[in-house]
Amino acid sequence: MAPSTPANLEARATASSQVALSWTASTDNVGVTGYRVERCQGAGCSSYTQVATPTGTSYSDTGLLPGTSYGYRVRARDAAGNLSAPATASATTPASSSGGANATVAGTVSTPYPTLHHITIDWPVTGDANQNGVVTVRYRKQGDGTWRQGLPLRRVPTGSNAGFSWANRHSGSLFDLQPGTTYEIELTLTDPDGGSTTRTVTATTRSVPAPAASATVKQVTPATFASALNNAQPGDILQLAAGTYNAFTVPRSGTAGKPIVIRGTSGAVVNGNIDLFSQHHVHLEGLTVNGRIRFNSSNHVAIIRCTINAQGDGIVSFLRSENAYIADNVVTGRTTWAESSLGVNGNNVGEGILVTGPGHVIMNNRVRGFRDGISFLEQGEAVDQYSIDVLNNDISNAADDGIEADYCFHNCRILRNRITNAFVGISSQPSLGGPTYHVRNVIYNAVLGAFKLNNTSTGDVLLHNTVVKSGDGFGVYAGVPVRHLYTRNNLFIGGPGGNYGGYSTGSGLVASLDTLDTATASLDHDGYGSTTGRFEARIGSARISSLAQMRSSTTEKNAVQVGMDVFAASVAFPSSPMTAYPAPDLRIKAGSAAADAGAVLPNINDGYGGSAPDLGAYEAGSALPVYGPR
Repeated sequence: MAPSTPANLEARATASSQVALSWTASTDNVGVTGYRVERCQGAGCSSYTQVATPTGTSYSDTGLLPGTSYGYRVRARDAAGNLSAPATASATTPASSSGGANATVAGTVSTPYPTLHHITIDWPVTGDANQNGVVTVRYRKQGDGTWRQGLPLRRVPTGSNAGFSWANRHSGSLFDLQPGTTYEIELTLTDPDGGSTTRTVTATTRSVPAPAASATVKQVTPATFASALNNAQPGDILQLAAGTYNAFTVPRSGTAGKPIVIRGTSGAVVNGNIDLFSQHHVHLEGLTVNGRIRFNSSNHVAIIRCTINAQGDGIVSFLRSENAYIADNVVTGRTTWAESSLGVNGNNVGEGILVTGPGHVIMNNRVRGFRDGISFLEQGEAVDQYSIDVLNNDISNAADDGIEADYCFHNCRILRNRITNAFVGISSQPSLGGPTYHVRNVIYNAVLGAFKLNNTSTGDVLLHNTVVKSGDGFGVYAGVPVRHLYTRNNLFIGGPGGNYGGYSTGSGLVASLDTLDTATASLDHDGYGSTTGRFEARIGSARISSLAQMRSSTTEKNAVQVGMDVFAASVAFPSSPMTAYPAPDLRIKAGSAAADAGAVLPNINDGYGGSAPDLGAYEAGSALPVYGPR
């Protein structure tokens, strides 16, 4: 019996000398062993020649002539040598172009430090002096027949800032993937000046950290813990009985698949700090710690379901670490929500969670009462801060920044966090070329600004965020250019402002972006409003007094005007910023001005309801995400 015919054969000319083929796998009673790819040349051709025998479901045919039509047949072959009927497709290569310095020369694609749910894609290029090359993205689980569209990569020109530099490239991320899964990623670079090409790579997300399947559980007490820790072997679980434990340093490491686990039980309390220096594959699970956890220069550390009552910092790594998993913890600091606490020089103390280095995942933590809720290191202390996920955290009463994502090199993903009562919601001062993604965050009662894009921040991407604050709705007071800013589908609502701790919240403009570099910015499909009743904005040199003027004089061609009535619940406007407000429900109301007003963003708002995506962090009628511990 012959195999079934390969389905969904697609032929796409991806360069003047290249055609990419893909198809859905055939089936067979004895098993498909591979495929035969045949090609003919010329419009309507019928004389086919075999060109390849791939075992997978894709093939890139190279060395072709520009401006030429090609026909293809693909047959499946089984273990008995039977061939299926052919699937057919055709494609025409574009004419060659000699664009000189404007033509792209593509480098090697990399996918550095995949996390549990995201994959970074970095594709260096030379040439493309006019920066008109674009890269579209398709992806699928390895072995699946159906491709999904990804968000296009961001074009990142060569640049430098604050002692750091970055190369000419296309860069971006795949979002909300499944842990422990291999994905095929197809990248199509199109440059009308020449150099168009397609590359296919694979990358595998990390699995959720877990103890060894056959872990040895060792029951310990305050009297026996030190000895057990000094003699722990990879795969051991040290389970702490009720009692009070002194501060300790972890002296040993586990291995991949066999971490050393230190697990708390009810009544077990660590009075003091826990330190890990240059260790790897160590898990701290379910501990109550009256102090700090520090994991400098450590890799594959997991800190899970702990309760941290911090005297200063909570969970920190001040030296480059990799691939930490910090999840479902409750981290409480000593900073009070008061006017005297505000700002970098305020009466505040401590970093709730702080990291530097690549590959970290910080998710579903509840962080309250710190200078900065979650932060990265700054200036010369920032090392390899890329491929970092900050997801679904519940942050409140941050006297400086709710999230301080400063000095992100690229592909830091700040997604679905809820920030309530913060001097600044999210800081990105600066993003070092980008992209730094800020997606579906909810920021309520940020005193100074929702987003601090200072120090010539370059490459920030704001998608589907919801902001409600006193003063200016979307205010960035950088004093220097904000470059390559990209915004879509956000909600910004401001109102009457004031002065707090010596800082002005603004006068209630819907947007105050005086130093925006409008030549490199792209803002559109955002919703703006102010409870002052006025619609006034400053965007670059434009001075705006109506929605119509915003649409005609800026890139916000599809902006809409919104008010507090866009929310389904009754939401109090935070008119007294030094009130410690509870987190409100900011889901929008169906049929409101924010409904169906957004742009389609592949891999970001797939599955939206209605005629178009809604603005803000939530689709109307959707369930709230889980913020904080699960």
